Amino acid sequence: ETFYMMPHLPETSTPVILVEQTIESLGYESYAQKAWWPLKKILDIDIQKIRFWEQHYWDIADRLIVMSEEDKQAITQHVKQPEKIAVVANGVDIAWFGQVKKRKHTNPTILFVGTFKWLPNREAVAFLVKKVWPLIRLEMPNAHLHIVGNSPSQTVLDYDNPEEGIKITGNIPDIRDAFATADLLIAPVFSGKGTRYKVLESLASGTPIVATSTAVEGLGLTAGVHVELGDSAVTLAAKTIALLKDADRRESLAKNGLAFLTKRYDWPLISQKLDTIYQQMGTARHGKKHF
Repeated sequence: ETFYMMPHLPETSTPVILVEQTIESLGYESYAQKAWWPLKKILDIDIQKIRFWEQHYWDIADRLIVMSEEDKQAITQHVKQPEKIAVVANGVDIAWFGQVKKRKHTNPTILFVGTFKWLPNREAVAFLVKKVWPLIRLEMPNAHLHIVGNSPSQTVLDYDNPEEGIKITGNIPDIRDAFATADLLIAPVFSGKGTRYKVLESLASGTPIVATSTAVEGLGLTAGVHVELGDSAVTLAAKTIALLKDADRRESLAKNGLAFLTKRYDWPLISQKLDTIYQQMGTARHGKKHF
């Protein structure tokens, strides 16, 4: 699981499958492009180091698994044997999330979900609170924003503001409780790579989504059919307001999203693909490798 684990492996002739949940160098690169110039130069050095070690372990691994066709295309030119790359997307337990029963609530409620150790999520929630939320509240003063996620920093905790309808919750035992009281999920993510679990979980729970194009990158979702997209504060706010005012539209997006998810991201489908790869690797011969 990610190339960071590879240096800890002993010399072995056992087949090694490296699963890249996210291409780390690309994630940092997307953030660095927007960074302040002196910081950008420092980040560029780190990006080059990460890229060097990524490519080193990509070549050593007997099989590479990435999360999307976009990730595969991004690394193909950097791998000596691109034929060993397989695409197996992250999945979600649709049956488990399907147990979510929407609870009635008085005020329109928007949900943000994210682990705050991850820089793109901290960046996203700051943008949401400072740029998007004031526009939504201007039009819908009774709207509420629920921000949920592991490891919220003091900066994130300070966004809690009952007067502005903002509630901050750290980790909760069952994320389905957050989806049960949400009218929609908002995902204003502008950097980083990898699967957005919050998007898959939202679709699985029947919660419609307003997001940036980055937030759904590589998932194959269609704007206006499975999700509403916007890449500016004004557009994100407008899409959110329109969706909050249209229950039929929310229901349509949720229904389409769940149908799409069931065909591509349900765990039984993902496990079948992984089983095939494991069986292939188990019957192949491999020389010893030094990590």
